[in-house]
Amino acid sequence: MNTIVDQDACLHSRCADASIASSTNSVSEGCRACGMTLRHVLVDLGTTPLCESYLSAEQLAVTEPVYPLTVFVCENCLLAQVPEYVNGEAIFSHYAYFSSYSESYLDHARRNTESLIKRFRITPLSWVVELASNDGYLLRNFVERGIPCLGVEPAANIAQVAQRNGVPTLDKFFGEQTARDLVAQGRRADLLLANNVLAHVPDLNDFVRGMKLLLAADGVAVIEVQHLLRLIEGNQFDTIYHEHFCYFTLLAFERVLASHGLTIFDVDEISTHGGSLRFYVKHRENSRLAIHANVSQVADYERRAGLYELAGYRGFAEKTAEVKRRLLDFLINARRAGHSVAGYGAPGKGNTLLNYCGIGRDLLSYTVDRNPYKQGKFLPGSRIPIFAPQRISETRPDFVLILPWNLKDEIAGQLAYVREWGGRLVTPIPELQVW
Repeated sequence: MNTIVDQDACLHSRCADASIASSTNSVSEGCRACGMTLRHVLVDLGTTPLCESYLSAEQLAVTEPVYPLTVFVCENCLLAQVPEYVNGEAIFSHYAYFSSYSESYLDHARRNTESLIKRFRITPLSWVVELASNDGYLLRNFVERGIPCLGVEPAANIAQVAQRNGVPTLDKFFGEQTARDLVAQGRRADLLLANNVLAHVPDLNDFVRGMKLLLAADGVAVIEVQHLLRLIEGNQFDTIYHEHFCYFTLLAFERVLASHGLTIFDVDEISTHGGSLRFYVKHRENSRLAIHANVSQVADYERRAGLYELAGYRGFAEKTAEVKRRLLDFLINARRAGHSVAGYGAPGKGNTLLNYCGIGRDLLSYTVDRNPYKQGKFLPGSRIPIFAPQRISETRPDFVLILPWNLKDEIAGQLAYVREWGGRLVTPIPELQVW
């Protein structure tokens, strides 16, 4: 199907191909930014389990809960979003993703820290707060420089790791009430960081209200989000999962911020997660920080791509289906030819890809991951086993499918040894590549 379709056509009726649909009712809760009823579907990925709900061996005998995975585009404010089929607290109170297991992401955080300290003159007299601070991967750079900071992290298991590593961390969900509690202690953030968290927020307005409260009058909020424009251009449908409630353009996010008295004064295009935006945000009344030309330039990119109109979102569902067909063709032909295929990584995006494509152990024997938390478990839905990375050298597969394709350069270096037995690497996104 080459058009955005009405939600009436396909919310609960699921078919093998997302272009086939039947009638049902509109999503009742409406857009999480403006409240408009959601009717326009960007892509329907069927029904899947939560992408970070890794299974123990004992859980294999139990039926997993699955939920619709459908992205809607609001016809009023153009915010792309997944309805909240699962409560955010059920997802994020205990979580399997640890940022520190990616060397390239640690380097990204270090360089970001150095840039922010220099640009905004952050000193030991400042206070830095990061929302969804994970295991302290970024804030530890401020700790090392003697700059007071606080992480706010809802996942108790991850917050404990950050605390053990010397990063002050508050184990709470962030929103207006948490912000009020922090402000009541007499401080506001000179630098407020929110990297790759906005997508994870079911109550978007509550979160942004909290940011408005916590940010000092002349403070700066720096927010990183995956860019929906790059997601669409790069066929990055695997970055869609229930844990990601929203998918942002500059236009959509600018509208959310404006409704709470906040303004984007600068924006960087960065390479993380297949193409992201780093927003620099101030209070609307802060005249000290001028609006940079980058803001209008990114807006122009989005306008030329058609993302200021619903028509610009058409065709993505068919592109997604074609990625699926090509990956399945490759895996089926490889196995028929007697070749072995293993995976590298157990990221959330990999689980969306595997479940949407219907890939199981018959096509992908196993995967590996550096995160000990995931080793010995099984991927949700596909139930593919997860091993430590040395499993690849032990079994010498003919092909290794890199599931976290956004880290393919880093991973290709780690897997250089597969060439010793003639092994080859495979990435599925933005299109199938074998090298």
